[in-house]
Amino acid sequence: MKKTIKQTLCILIVMMIMMGCKDKGVSTSKKDDSLEYIKEKGSFTIGLDDAFPPMGFRDEKGEIVGFDIDVAKEVAEKLGVELILKSIDWDAKNMELNNKNIDAIWNGLSINEERKKEVNFSDVYLENRQVLVVKKDSPIKKKSDLKGKIVGLQLSSTSESALNADQETVSTLKEVRKFADNMAVFMDLEAERIDAAVIDEVVARYYIGKKPDQFTILEEDFGKESYGVGFRKEDQTLVEEINTILKEFKKDGTLSRISEKWFGEDVVVQ
Repeated sequence: MKKTIKQTLCILIVMMIMMGCKDKGVSTSKKDDSLEYIKEKGSFTIGLDDAFPPMGFRDEKGEIVGFDIDVAKEVAEKLGVELILKSIDWDAKNMELNNKNIDAIWNGLSINEERKKEVNFSDVYLENRQVLVVKKDSPIKKKSDLKGKIVGLQLSSTSESALNADQETVSTLKEVRKFADNMAVFMDLEAERIDAAVIDEVVARYYIGKKPDQFTILEEDFGKESYGVGFRKEDQTLVEEINTILKEFKKDGTLSRISEKWFGEDVVVQ
């Protein structure tokens, strides 16, 4: 069917407008208002696993505290908004983020290529390793000693990804048990229901510091990784603002002060 002259003219006008926008450097894509969105609603909600010390966890009073919590509070104050902490199922963190139930995932979130496909990360602020933890009297001294043993780790964590990347070791295991959080992993390790645990080094050292006579970290590990804050893929203006603030905190000593509080030393990536 032939187009009418009026229809043809409309199409030509639209095309000319779009070409004009490109010539002037005007973007025709959807505007990223993520930073404006946070400031307009007056709050910044972060999702976390509340059993991940010392990054974010519940203290004796049931209040959520930790390194990431203290940093997030400082960031929220800089943004001029209220910080809201929301405990989430770690296995559903991306769904919580994309459904806008939270504005960011901020809780020792490790950066890897798989997560980068779904999450927009901030700059790196901490380095970490996936380590192997056993009881002090364990005969396990290295990876090869895990043959026929039961290993525990947190479900949908980078501990799971790191272990799976070492198929030579995985193939020798009797079983890999997956838990909702790292606290449950340590409880089963202490009770000897598992023989070893693969866990983030920052978390492991915190737990071991509480019970130094119970556990030990082996020399061999399952790889190094970095921590960042996770945002929705399209939320670039918010990511850039958070990066700017974190850089300021590195320069003025805010991050170093918080690090000394939780780690006893400055472990922040400069």
